[in-house]
Amino acid sequence: MSTRIAFLKGHGTENDFVIVPDPENAIDLPPAAVAALCDRRAGIGGDGLLHVVRSAAHPEARHMAADAEWFMDYRNGDGSIAEMCGNGVRVFARYLQRAGHVTEGDLAVATRGGVKTVHIAKEGDITVGMGGALLPEGDVTVSVGGRSWPARNVNMGNPHAVAFVDDLAHAGDLLDPPPFSPATAYPDGVNVEFVVDRGPRHVALRVHERGSGETRSCGTGACAVAVAAARRDGVDPRVTGTPATYTVDLPGGTLVITERPDGEIEMTGPAVIVAEGEIEAEWLESALR
Repeated sequence: MSTRIAFLKGHGTENDFVIVPDPENAIDLPPAAVAALCDRRAGIGGDGLLHVVRSAAHPEARHMAADAEWFMDYRNGDGSIAEMCGNGVRVFARYLQRAGHVTEGDLAVATRGGVKTVHIAKEGDITVGMGGALLPEGDVTVSVGGRSWPARNVNMGNPHAVAFVDDLAHAGDLLDPPPFSPATAYPDGVNVEFVVDRGPRHVALRVHERGSGETRSCGTGACAVAVAAARRDGVDPRVTGTPATYTVDLPGGTLVITERPDGEIEMTGPAVIVAEGEIEAEWLESALR
């Protein structure tokens, strides 16, 4: 391992990430290393880690290299692997722009959830094409304390359970994963969103992200919530032929979600790089002992 490893820190609506540039996939990042780096007291701190690798250099992304030069090898804060992270894609794109790999305009980013289209606007916000939502059949229930709610099962490349509640405080502290049933609905765990209405096509949420706990924001969760709210409101752009846009307030900021008639969901919001530095390899090696 080299003496020092470059890193950056960034966030999208306060969903924050440690960014490790590694174009040739030369840095070994086992789960324990990721968890150590994301530790908010003993490490750098983050909801997750963005490992920046060229698609051609990563075995999981080589098949996407012709369509996207860069692969977002995303890890949850506990070191586990995740399929996608919507806020992470925006921060990933902002890093590529800062590093001079891309400029304003359109680009493609490879993820475990497929290739995502990204647009970096001149005014600063970044829009990500999140793909379409899948709405698996079957009843799902989530619980906190003595309360339970029906939840909408929405898959955005990763699984979500969306529950509409009267008060966001009913979600509790969200330190532990909210129980759900049936267990077969989410064999690999689930992101759970608790949602209240703020106005016409305007909602607010709190979220428990699997592997990270409650986070300040979740991009795929905001998309899942917008789709669930639209269907609850009797809105389906595939049927009406008209895009549906929802404003989604999260603890860390606001995202604007648009579902198009072709099923594509676009998420627009900010992405900020706040710091860069170097990780002491000796510290990382010590943290892994």
